[in-house]
Amino acid sequence: MGQALWRLPLDAGQQQQLQEELADHLADREQQRAGEQAREGGPQSRPPQHCHGLGTDIYQLLRRGGRAQHRFIDLEMLPPELSITILSYLNATDLCLAGCVWQDLGHDEYLWQGLCKSTWGHCSIYNRRLPSGFTYRRLYLQLDEGSLTFNGNAHEGISYFMSKGILVDHPMELAKFIFYTRRLNCKMLRIYLDERRDVLDELVTLHNFSNQFLPNALRGFFRHIHAPEERGEYLETLIIKFSQRFCTCNPALVRELGLSPDAVYVLCYSLILLSIDLTSPHVKNKMSKREFIRNTRRAAHNVSDDFVGHLYDNIYLIGHVAA
Repeated sequence: MGQALWRLPLDAGQQQQLQEELADHLADREQQRAGEQAREGGPQSRPPQHCHGLGTDIYQLLRRGGRAQHRFIDLEMLPPELSITILSYLNATDLCLAGCVWQDLGHDEYLWQGLCKSTWGHCSIYNRRLPSGFTYRRLYLQLDEGSLTFNGNAHEGISYFMSKGILVDHPMELAKFIFYTRRLNCKMLRIYLDERRDVLDELVTLHNFSNQFLPNALRGFFRHIHAPEERGEYLETLIIKFSQRFCTCNPALVRELGLSPDAVYVLCYSLILLSIDLTSPHVKNKMSKREFIRNTRRAAHNVSDDFVGHLYDNIYLIGHVAA
């Protein structure tokens, strides 16, 4: 949808002109389509095709909003799911501007609660008795401010959340906040987890790798806990923790294939190296499937050739495990 629509000037005349132009454009498209269908003997007038996803009622609502009401549509007139979807594209500044257009938006607590929990899935304050005077609108603005602060300095961001009572200083609470939030800068998050290994330990336990193929599980792991850009102690720590967690989640697979945390550790490093080899434009002579099987079997003796071959196929078809 873009954010340009919500940054239009709030002058009443401009709003009226915009809605009238939108309604006229839709009406012209409807008449043109009706004329074409009449000549072809097809069904008569119906909403333009690009409005079908919203349904006829919403299309008519847009027309009335432009020609009769001379203002933007109130979100309360739309289905709640559509309203939440529209507003999820806006940041805190745009939401405040939107609140100037839709009069009841700034006072709809259910709406702000939905926006908070859809963006920041877990906060300690959600599970506590809310203080008097609490509003989800204020909480949304504080969460947005804290996320921006975190993306500049991770420790200052966490301190801000704690000072506002949004988070408590407990490793599992911090891990859940990180796990269910997508607005945190990966570089700052990497620095923070490298320093807070207790939070990293809890964050690993939140992953469920049951019945997942090893490369896919590793990709999911690195989507939440971003891999460092260079090989080092932190990367080694991540792979060790992942290997232990993967084996814990797949006891039957471990017994069937004869895997162990050490074997998974070796396979993970092999997958990372293979990913670099197959995806890097600087590597001219790509590793073949036979070479990968031979090299991997030297380090992981108990793993079958077929299993290692499937690992190669996954990287070749899907791509890097830590992209």
